[in-house]
Amino acid sequence: MDGEAVLKRVLIISYYWPPSGGIAVLRCLKFAKYLRQYGWEPVVFTARNAHYPTIDHSNDVDIPAGIEIIRHPIWEPYGWYKKFLGKPPEENVNNVFYTSEEDGGWKHRLAVWVRSNFFIPDARAFWIRGAVSRLLDYLQRHPVDAILSDGPPHSNTRIATLVSRQTGLPWLADFQDPWTQVDYYQLLHLTRWGRRRHERMEAEAFAQASLTTIVSPSWKAKLEEIGARNVRVLYWGYDPEDFAGIERVPHKKFTLSHLGIMGYDRKPEVLFAAIQQLNQGEEGFASAFELRLYGQVDHRVRQQIEAYGLLEQTRFMGAVSRAEALQQTVNSHVLLLLLNQQENAAGRIPGKLFEYLAARRPMLNFGPADSDVARIIEGVGAGRTFAYTAAPALPAQTLREWYRNYRRGDEISQDSGAIDQYSHPELVKKLASWLDTLTT
Repeated sequence: MDGEAVLKRVLIISYYWPPSGGIAVLRCLKFAKYLRQYGWEPVVFTARNAHYPTIDHSNDVDIPAGIEIIRHPIWEPYGWYKKFLGKPPEENVNNVFYTSEEDGGWKHRLAVWVRSNFFIPDARAFWIRGAVSRLLDYLQRHPVDAILSDGPPHSNTRIATLVSRQTGLPWLADFQDPWTQVDYYQLLHLTRWGRRRHERMEAEAFAQASLTTIVSPSWKAKLEEIGARNVRVLYWGYDPEDFAGIERVPHKKFTLSHLGIMGYDRKPEVLFAAIQQLNQGEEGFASAFELRLYGQVDHRVRQQIEAYGLLEQTRFMGAVSRAEALQQTVNSHVLLLLLNQQENAAGRIPGKLFEYLAARRPMLNFGPADSDVARIIEGVGAGRTFAYTAAPALPAQTLREWYRNYRRGDEISQDSGAIDQYSHPELVKKLASWLDTLTT
């Protein structure tokens, strides 16, 4: 990029931005980090005092120097929700649709019904009007060449719909997850009125967007079925710089690690049965094996672990910083990937898949054999996929093979060159070329 060149300006609308932790923040953060290399100056519009599930300042290092960040105040209902249910102020309740309440009772059901029908498209709905007003005023004084929004939350998508409509600016609508086709949409207690409003907002977004991107080929096809046009696939990807300088220090025990939410619809009973088989039939396995779970774990998953007699081999590590998560990913012998047991699982590609790839550790994946994830893993030789309904002997055979490699001191890793196509520099290069097309 010529240092004298004038960069085009793209307004990125994203609720998630540092100091937010978790995986969702990385999508736009990595866009912003690399866009300058391809001729675009990012301007970020985000929330002030947002109720992020986790805070992680280690992400601050990726914020481009001198970038303009516009923070607009937001009110979210989570404080009210915790008071209503008598929960501690510090408890994370953002993922209510992923980890089911053990004994939520009528108060939880009422709160979900209110959130479903009065906070449309999501819990950040009261941010929309003020954000649109703020942006219209800003753009009169500080023009940009294009808009890029990222959802969910689809309050971002709605803000971009209205701003693009009123300014005529080209808009690239990015989706980490679909809107009405997302797996937890069916868990919303929607009235007919609420459902129609979601569908209307979604249709208006599809009609207004100049180009739509989504993270998987299967979901691209699903969006096109309900009216989205000019849809492209933009994978999550990984940042090579995140792994630079990380020295692998393998755990002493043969370690299978899962990072992220292990919700009630990602309950791998077949895996627990396979581990139980190995405990009983593979010499030395019971004392040498350890299952590490980083992040939220649903209470029903814990109950299943206990039912299979695996509590002594399981370590519930809780939430960790992103830097620690990457270190533990690299240190583990095998990485566990769980797709949601939902109708749209074939198209769900968790962001951590690509970081698992970058860690070059073998993956044990549970989900449909014809899923986009299974095809990616097979394409780079990074692991094996099993159905949740598979006979336990099948994943047990794979774990046994990898365990014996561990005992011999052998390492398993995929060809590093095969994953370059999923690096953020390569993916943002595509993104920038699409923005160029929209503005020429």
